[in-house]
Amino acid sequence: MKAPIHKNIESQVRTVTIQELKAAYFDPNWHFHPHYQLFTVLEGTGKRLIGDSVQTFGPGDTVFLGPDVPHLWRSDPVYFENDSALFTHGVVLYFQEDFLGRDFLEKPEMLALRQLLLDSKRGIEYKGSLREHIRSELMSLMHQEGFQSIIQLLTLLHKLAHDPGGSPISSYGYVNTYKVSETERMQKVHNYVLQHFAQEIRLGDVASLAGMTEAAFCRYFKARSNKTFIDFVNEIRIGHACKLLLEDKWTIAQIAYDSGFDSLSNFNRNFKRYIGHTPREYKGNY
Repeated sequence: MKAPIHKNIESQVRTVTIQELKAAYFDPNWHFHPHYQLFTVLEGTGKRLIGDSVQTFGPGDTVFLGPDVPHLWRSDPVYFENDSALFTHGVVLYFQEDFLGRDFLEKPEMLALRQLLLDSKRGIEYKGSLREHIRSELMSLMHQEGFQSIIQLLTLLHKLAHDPGGSPISSYGYVNTYKVSETERMQKVHNYVLQHFAQEIRLGDVASLAGMTEAAFCRYFKARSNKTFIDFVNEIRIGHACKLLLEDKWTIAQIAYDSGFDSLSNFNRNFKRYIGHTPREYKGNY
């Protein structure tokens, strides 16, 4: 996984920053910043990388991230084609922990909110009616200013702090160990995997991109990603396969090879390992 870029987001006029994102594709850089972030996808599909988690995303994907959690919504390759008519659309809200003063969260009444902010350091994914509520509130907040925007945000955070509808994203105890100085080297590795996962990926080729021996690269990747490089590649491939299974246009064998697996048996074995079901069971269930 490539090293993330440290991204700075500041507003000179607003304590809470909210942006509507419309572009041919989402920001392709793996990055992190010192702000809490509440983000919802309105249009677009691709791979979502948060901390040590790799998932596919589509319209409706809604997450809450704490400070310095590396993340990336990588749009599918078709979004980068010159003649593509596709576009991405999302709404993102940023705020810092001291946006109401350094002592605000220390008040006894803020216990539940403090726990929510602590949980967000693993990333929180929302689904169902709570997800729809968040999306509605974010759309409304785009048109609010001043005091009203603060009140509305606090009301939303209060609901998130007391509603059990969120699920953690990164593994327990995940910590961002990346340094800004590592960005250029690992950027090449990350882009290479996302562009070539459907083909054979040789460890030696990827290690060379990082300027390391194979053994050193494997240790380096595991220490910073909390998973092996092979696991990372397989998660990208399985995520792609899940998307194709739900589209119901191809046979399981076709999906296996399109996702980069060299045999159907290898695909079935890895799919069961990562998803907990066989491809056929997954397709039937969802």
